[in-house]
Amino acid sequence: MADGLNMNRQLLVSTLINYAGRNHGATEIISTDSSGNTFRSNWSLIAERSQRLSSALASEGVKQGDRVGTIAWNDYRHLEAYYGICGMGAVLHTINPRLHDSQIAYIINHAEDQVVLIDPDFLEVAERIAHLVPSVRLWVVLGDEAPKSSVAVKYVCYETWIDEKREVLIWPELDEWAAATLCYTSGTTGNPKGVSQSHRAIVLQSWATCTGDGHNVNSGQSILLAVPMFHVNGWAIPFAAAMAGAKLVLPGANLDAGALVEHIRSEEVTFSAGVPTIWLSVVQYLERTGRDVPSLKQIAVGGSAAPSSLIDILEDKYGVSVSHVWGMTEMTQGSAGRFTHRVERLEREEQRKRQSMAGREIYGVELSLIDSEGQEVDRDGQTPGELLARGPWVAGSYFRHDDDSTHLESGDGSWLRTGDVATINDEGYITIVDRAKDVIKSGGEWISSIDLENAAIAAPSVTEAAVIGLPHDRWGERPLLLVVLHNEAELSQEEILDVMKPQVPSWWLPNDIVAIDQIPHTGTGKIDKKVLRTQFADHSWSAAI
Repeated sequence: MADGLNMNRQLLVSTLINYAGRNHGATEIISTDSSGNTFRSNWSLIAERSQRLSSALASEGVKQGDRVGTIAWNDYRHLEAYYGICGMGAVLHTINPRLHDSQIAYIINHAEDQVVLIDPDFLEVAERIAHLVPSVRLWVVLGDEAPKSSVAVKYVCYETWIDEKREVLIWPELDEWAAATLCYTSGTTGNPKGVSQSHRAIVLQSWATCTGDGHNVNSGQSILLAVPMFHVNGWAIPFAAAMAGAKLVLPGANLDAGALVEHIRSEEVTFSAGVPTIWLSVVQYLERTGRDVPSLKQIAVGGSAAPSSLIDILEDKYGVSVSHVWGMTEMTQGSAGRFTHRVERLEREEQRKRQSMAGREIYGVELSLIDSEGQEVDRDGQTPGELLARGPWVAGSYFRHDDDSTHLESGDGSWLRTGDVATINDEGYITIVDRAKDVIKSGGEWISSIDLENAAIAAPSVTEAAVIGLPHDRWGERPLLLVVLHNEAELSQEEILDVMKPQVPSWWLPNDIVAIDQIPHTGTGKIDKKVLRTQFADHSWSAAI
């Protein structure tokens, strides 16, 4: 300390729950489990039970650095797993149950999970894959009871397991650079890839989430977590909520609009986050029932863009402010869309323009654009380029995966190649033009499939839209628009095109529009365009518009 510097205290996940338990112990955690039962906990009880979970894991031989899997919904036991696993120095590996069995088995094997905590809803998954995952010694059922162990699977009941009389494990002082969490990408272009976040990275991104320019998570908020906790650590909100001491509402398996609205009303929810389809269903429910959500003031939307019509009705009719966020498994969040002091004073039309963008660069993630020659692109809001990112919570590499193509070395350091094509303006606002693999190259020019989808969604008959590029003899590629129609609606290409024409350049308009029953999605809820390109590979332009 002779140099007058600060104390050497590590930034650890355990400090978040310790703070919440110590200073916001009575603040409620309301949770619905997979059986539909509601459990009212608080930060003090979550902290205590998390330490008991750590002791139970240690009794099974789990050590610092070992991976512990979870296959679970958003509920209090999963929240305890977040802190009990990380607190003892093991690595929280959240597993997406929406993936195919073969992918779940692959990532458990790749991570070498020692123990898996599993919701009763997913016991059939355990039975199907247990013989494929030899590293798993124990399956802990997140409930009040567990089925008898089968030939393939050894089960224990979570409640019995953490209540056994044993010495409570005092969380160690870890190295903040040690791994805390492990998430895998959805694997739409090959096997899923693991992204490990350090304790330091988790704490720093939680801080960013708590700032006014992040999600403004604070102790005055009641937060409904509509983002799955198995998806990119729930966008860091379970960690940020502890840092702030905020009230947290965990909806479990039921994300139906009626259930979400009931949570919002009964728990006076002020903030929530989730993908656009969640909020589309909520608005449709409110319109159909005449109910409202008077406590809800702010939502964050990510995963894909919210249609402008959705933003309009949420803000103008229900008083809910909408902000877009952009991120990925490799970094959680890299932008947030809350208005600056200057934007707050602009005309509403100018504000809406910014709201339609993918948020604004936040401190902690530095963004850059490059062209096909690797040269930096101007931040003029017009010129697209490949989006690069770097920062203290951006992945420097993948877990046990050698792939130099995902990072770019330049004269000023290493950058993550995000796979997005974007523009950035002089205020730091990002517009995602497309995924690099989904952008349509027509006559040497780019067409944004995302912009076309957003334009098509505005048509009254359309509930969901997807655009893919298909080969074209003259132009190289041309867009095909695939739509899911409202009940009993009939396809009218002219009606849809009339809605789209004012929103996009005329030469972007799709060469054909096809109605389909449903659009395929990946395990993380994004449109699976790889499947659509295969499905419509033989589509003929002979019937084109």
